[in-house]
Amino acid sequence: MAKVLVAYFSASGVTAKVAGNLANAIGADLYEIAPEVPYTDADLNWMDKKSRSTVEMEDRSCRPAIGTKVDDMSQYDTVFVGFPVWWYREPSIIDTFMEAYDLSGKKVVPFATSGSSDIADSYKNLQALAPDAQVVKGKRFPADASQSSLGDWAREFI
Repeated sequence: MAKVLVAYFSASGVTAKVAGNLANAIGADLYEIAPEVPYTDADLNWMDKKSRSTVEMEDRSCRPAIGTKVDDMSQYDTVFVGFPVWWYREPSIIDTFMEAYDLSGKKVVPFATSGSSDIADSYKNLQALAPDAQVVKGKRFPADASQSSLGDWAREFI
């Protein structure tokens, strides 16, 4: 049977909840993409042009450090990558994650949380960061996505 990882970054806890429900639904391992320096409320104030998140998102080369590592990425066939939608794309820490591992030959499935913003072209960004992986389009979910709906969606990729 294929080995599956659900890796996620969550700033407010919403993506963490969805990722946990997804991992439970499909029997996957769960990994938090935790920043080496945690984000504060001030860091996440998107209305402040000098906040950490705004500065990171305006600089496409920014790669915030991750405080932990996946023990053995080679064991996984499929990697679901979850994140909140920031500025209509994945947060920069997701770019750090994608570049940190050899994802060659793996299926990468993005999923996002947002009240209304779509996942947009994040899959294209992720594909560019892991050109030898198969990155699919992915999907945006609301905070209250059920475990069964997440599992139904995810099973088409594993």
